[in-house]
Amino acid sequence: MIKLQGIYPPIATPFNHNGDLYKAKVQHNVEKLNMVNLSGYVVCGSTGESVMLLPEEKMQMFEWVAQFAKPGKQLLCGTGVESVRETVSLTNKAAEMGYVAAMVRTPRYYKSLLSSVEAQVRYFRAVADQSKIPVMIYNWPQATGVDIAAEAVVMLSEHPNIVAIKESSGNLEKMMRMIREVKTGFQVLSGSAPTLYPSLKVGAVGAVLAFANAAPYACVTIWEAFRTREEEAGMDWQSRIANPASLVTVKYGIPGLKYAMDLNGYYGGVPRLPLIPVSPDVRVELENAFEGIKG
Repeated sequence: MIKLQGIYPPIATPFNHNGDLYKAKVQHNVEKLNMVNLSGYVVCGSTGESVMLLPEEKMQMFEWVAQFAKPGKQLLCGTGVESVRETVSLTNKAAEMGYVAAMVRTPRYYKSLLSSVEAQVRYFRAVADQSKIPVMIYNWPQATGVDIAAEAVVMLSEHPNIVAIKESSGNLEKMMRMIREVKTGFQVLSGSAPTLYPSLKVGAVGAVLAFANAAPYACVTIWEAFRTREEEAGMDWQSRIANPASLVTVKYGIPGLKYAMDLNGYYGGVPRLPLIPVSPDVRVELENAFEGIKG
């Protein structure tokens, strides 16, 4: 079974002035992140604007990040789309490029039909049955409008090819229930930087954090403080990142994150339409928030 622990940035997708994928900036960002003690990378997750990418663009991002990632970094692919067929197709193509696990979000378009425990279990089992690599459930109800039930996660943890969940709701009570009840060996990771240290304290084995694109050292510092049981340092750094993390993950989202990346020496650039860059006033707010949080 694949072991997932530590900090994983879900790689942001760089676009050039024409709105095309920007290979040189993918290389710049990944090679700069390679210098940080990150466990690996997630490619084409929500932070990578995957819902805005064409299938061939996803394949290109998978190829480039695999090319530029430092040996030893675990590569996870974001492949969840609405249908089982396309999700499996993307997953197995990424597997051929060296990706070791697939992060699959909850389908969301037919909410009324896919919100039940039965439907959620059926979807993920169908994907996992056909996937050549292990599957990680991805739950982000704030974006999808669908919250996978803890009961469903417990049931899915019994599947031999479903090995983890990225729980991005920030609901610590729900996370604790999953950690208590899932099959031994099933891994729970946080997707919420504002609750990173508390999530680790209750049993999360690591985190996939958009914030780590702009401030990977801060995220790794919290992980290391937890790992070495330096609670005072962990809580101190959690307090330091609370405001900037909330700004770029909750309040201003991807446009805010991309500007924060620009501030810290990474390439964020512009998001893909219909998302638009942040305003001058927001830029000032982000500059102030990130003053003591460097890349």
